[in-house]
Amino acid sequence: MTIADETGATEPATGPVTGRPEQLGEAEQGTGRDAILRAARRAFALRPYADVTMRGIAADAGVSPSLIVKRFGSKEHLFNTVADFGPAADELFAAEPGALGRHLVLTVVRMRREQRGDPLLRVVFSLGNDDERTLLRERFRRQVTDRLAASLPGPDAELRAELIAGQLLGLGATLSLHRPGAGDRATPERLAELYAPALQRLVDGA
Repeated sequence: MTIADETGATEPATGPVTGRPEQLGEAEQGTGRDAILRAARRAFALRPYADVTMRGIAADAGVSPSLIVKRFGSKEHLFNTVADFGPAADELFAAEPGALGRHLVLTVVRMRREQRGDPLLRVVFSLGNDDERTLLRERFRRQVTDRLAASLPGPDAELRAELIAGQLLGLGATLSLHRPGAGDRATPERLAELYAPALQRLVDGA
């Protein structure tokens, strides 16, 4: 299998490809890699995974698509290289426990609408081999679930954090599944009014 449909190159679509990058001297290689990673972070943050192409990332980074293939091997591998749930977690958890349920819903909806993609769902729908999926899920647990558990008051914090994460993923999946649908037409405040109480009960441990 190749990714020639996206890049015009014929390198394998999975696994890193070794070799000297084309058209870059030794002093320029770090800059090229950094540009690719910056462009990939922007692309995966602003668009659904399926809409991101290696060609588009290359154009944004100012490099050739074949250079991305040589450095990262595939879109899946590049995605897992730049996947970082930390910034999303910073926004999701930027509220006191007593107001966290509502804040979580409002933040997920806002981020989806501003970025045209869900900040968390990629952990469920990510492609790649088993090792790549495991890496992404471990990162999600560490950056999202474990971080949330450490901030929750009361007993069973780890269990409640896992259930909250599941509720947030369910919200994102439902809004995606029914697009366009009632969720797109509803205001964030209405969605929070309906969805946040169950989240807040898990936050409170009641």
